[in-house]
Amino acid sequence: MQYLTLKELPAELRPRERLLANGAASLSDAELLAILLRTGTKQLSAVDLAEMLLVKTRGLPGLLDATVEELSCVKGIGPVKAVQVKAALELGRRLTLSPSAQRATVNSPDDAAALVMDGMRYLDREHFCALLLNTKNHVLSKETISVGTLNSSMVHPRELFKIAIKKSAAGVILVHNHPSGDPTPSSDDISITRRLIESGEILGISVLDHLIIGDNKFVSLKAKGLI
Repeated sequence: MQYLTLKELPAELRPRERLLANGAASLSDAELLAILLRTGTKQLSAVDLAEMLLVKTRGLPGLLDATVEELSCVKGIGPVKAVQVKAALELGRRLTLSPSAQRATVNSPDDAAALVMDGMRYLDREHFCALLLNTKNHVLSKETISVGTLNSSMVHPRELFKIAIKKSAAGVILVHNHPSGDPTPSSDDISITRRLIESGEILGISVLDHLIIGDNKFVSLKAKGLI
């Protein structure tokens, strides 16, 4: 079988060369994963294969939770690549658990907004996300729960709290963007938030706030007294 390697990509698209020139932070998740995979398949480049794997596992958190056996079943991965990926992810996990690792702490709506503003203010569709917090308000992770249309994003309680339970979160801060740039909450925004608060109370997971992100501005439903 003929494999497409990273060397077959144009120089400006090769993740290794881009990492050397601009640093690891300049690469996407798929490009970093492609460096670990090294080769793709006859139909897919290494980057394409990495993107497909991330889609199948619903991003890096799902990739971390997947077993070697599950990854090995993906065409183009196999046991050797699966072991390499799992080893790299385990090193990253251990780093985040080390005493020296500093987690972001959220003590106010401004703290939460600062963590998501740059990544969400320019999105062209509504993304409904959640910041998962432990009992000390340290951020465990930021999760994308759903992606909607230009002006709506639907979220079901089970999708949110399934992830929160899996991550052992004590509380969540809901976040979604308005592509129009205007963060004014709609009646749907308020009603969905109240429904999620009620669901969280049953499960013992507090919904602490809901931020709506606009163009370099935001609204906190809690600060506005809407929840």
